[in-house]
Amino acid sequence: MTTTAETRTYEVVTYGCQMNVHDSERIAGLLEEAGYIPHVEGEQADVVVFNTCAVRENADNRLYGNLGHLAPVKAGHPGMQIAVGGCMAQKDRDTIVAKAPWVDVVFGTHNVGKLPILLERARIEQEAQVEIVEALEAFPSALPTRRESPYSAWVSISVGCNNTCTFCIVPQLRGKETDRRPGDILAEIHALVDEGVQEITLLGQNVNSYGVEFGDRLAFGKLLRACGTIDGLERVRFTSPHPAAFTDDVIAAMAETPNVMPSLHMPLQSGSDKVLRAMRRSYRSERYLGIIERVRAAMPQAAITTDIIVGFPGETEEDFAETLRVVEASRFAAAFTFQYSIRPGTPAATMPDQIPKQVVQERYERLIELVGDLAWDENKKLVGTPVEVLFAAGEGRKDAATARVSGRARDNRLVHVAIAEGAERPRPGDIGTVEISYAAPHHLVADGGITNLRRTRGGDAWDARHTPQKKLIGLGLPKRATVAAG
Repeated sequence: MTTTAETRTYEVVTYGCQMNVHDSERIAGLLEEAGYIPHVEGEQADVVVFNTCAVRENADNRLYGNLGHLAPVKAGHPGMQIAVGGCMAQKDRDTIVAKAPWVDVVFGTHNVGKLPILLERARIEQEAQVEIVEALEAFPSALPTRRESPYSAWVSISVGCNNTCTFCIVPQLRGKETDRRPGDILAEIHALVDEGVQEITLLGQNVNSYGVEFGDRLAFGKLLRACGTIDGLERVRFTSPHPAAFTDDVIAAMAETPNVMPSLHMPLQSGSDKVLRAMRRSYRSERYLGIIERVRAAMPQAAITTDIIVGFPGETEEDFAETLRVVEASRFAAAFTFQYSIRPGTPAATMPDQIPKQVVQERYERLIELVGDLAWDENKKLVGTPVEVLFAAGEGRKDAATARVSGRARDNRLVHVAIAEGAERPRPGDIGTVEISYAAPHHLVADGGITNLRRTRGGDAWDARHTPQKKLIGLGLPKRATVAAG
């Protein structure tokens, strides 16, 4: 155990998906259990950990750019350490230290729990420690976690992926799908709710294939329904399902379980059946549209979002037109759109007919415009309607300037809410009802104030985390006030 004089600070820099964000919470939890403390904003941390992504090329560029920036910083801070983990570390291994010899530790996706030991070993031996294992040592949910939010939490139900998409390197880096037992997942959710969490997001590379490892193809729908029995759990979300594994029992569970939110993020990737075949995506556009139709029939208020790749090798103008057709028919609330980039080690990297950059860019701009127009049209339909908002910290970048607070509607749309002078201000974690007065492509605005504001246990948990500890003076020695852990 470190003494106060020896206490070192840490910073975790995260790239990539929600799985990585949750892994970073575990990294922070491990470091704090080992005696490190979070760095103060604006001050240099003693330990900087990069939790990396390998899905897109710009992640490589950002990592090595940041490592280059830190080289002179480290030279001026004796004892500073740099660690690189995550998918890129699993992929590049010794390459990272060869390109950036000032890195102290490289660890992979399967041995996150070893980070404190590797940092200490690197400090004692004064040489880089590179440790990558090929299989999961222990399910990461067993590791300590320092959650970003006291009222909202990620819950992993599986890790790894059994698919073979030709553009994706994730299965090589995170391994085959490993599922947690339902009882372990529900026990974790119960414990989180006891701490003040009221919203959870179930995480998996393909959440709706959950159960494949123990032979229950209906396990995910059952898990959603089980979440509906947990008192105090107000909102349940999940990401990301695979269209090929999406079954009607999941749609029924979503529609019939009140705390499962009417929002669905389901990657499309392409609307062209020819491109989907080349991607090894085991569904076709009509199946995808059929799922959306059934979801909207069961939950007319559902907001559906997606991922789309533009410029996959061999994509013709006709193929791209098919993507635009499916996008228009789907009327997504939002779409995360990406220009295809070559990822070494994937089958698509060596496919013929790579698309010129200028063609990809032009198609990308057309897609962005269409998605924005459709999302705006869908948002306009909500003007004048009441929505329930779970208020959150950090959602509205301009809140201080506009005197608004921000949060998410049940369908996960971002809502900015004006607070009248003298009115009660909601805390992050509190819940209230607002009427939408204005719609933009990527957010909604409610300028009429809040009705039915409910101060929640999640808001209490946020207060507890952000209230400075005070010394209570008693008849004997001073005692420190107890603050609920986040």
